[in-house]
Amino acid sequence: MTAGPLRLLIADDHAVVRAGLRALLEGEPDLAVAGEAGSAEEAVRLTAALLPDVVLMDLRFGAGGAAGMDGVAAVRRLAAETPGIPVVMLTSYSGRADVVRALEAGARGYVLKAGPPEELFRAVRGAAAGALGLAPEIVGGLVGQVEDPRRELSGREVEVVRLLAEGLGNRAIAEALFLSEATVKTHLVRVYRKLGADNRAAAVTEAVRRGLLDLA
Repeated sequence: MTAGPLRLLIADDHAVVRAGLRALLEGEPDLAVAGEAGSAEEAVRLTAALLPDVVLMDLRFGAGGAAGMDGVAAVRRLAAETPGIPVVMLTSYSGRADVVRALEAGARGYVLKAGPPEELFRAVRGAAAGALGLAPEIVGGLVGQVEDPRRELSGREVEVVRLLAEGLGNRAIAEALFLSEATVKTHLVRVYRKLGADNRAAAVTEAVRRGLLDLA
């Protein structure tokens, strides 16, 4: 990460959307737009050329791309060709299937275009810092059934995963749930074991896939 403002690449097939995002992002003193891409293919090329700190990627680009690439396919390409540059999906779609596809491809955040600017800023800054962030509207409420009842998460463990999905660290989770950080760490160990995950992003992705987080 650079010492100055975070350098961002905006990838969206609508020029008006890109212009609005640029104005919004550049109103923040620690954020700067390094470039814009009008297609997923162009986003892959410009990421390699500009090496931004974070890529803001539209989920579904309109027709016209040479390979018909969508945002999720672009995330996979970026993970292979420019690993280490986080991608935040910016979209109008909040369906569980879309979220799972994006996270499994390697996206580090998922924000709705209609959401408040603060969610976008938090997701960008979090992604740059190595966190994973989902908009609260996407995380939603909780549902209670998992695939294997023997590995079911407790209500408290699901609360911890939900806060993980919002990009909170251990201390913030502890404060939100009125727990000690040591207790949060214990919950995380159990969550990782039950979900077969070895890190925070993998735990959130698996929880979404199983339906533990209601994204409807």
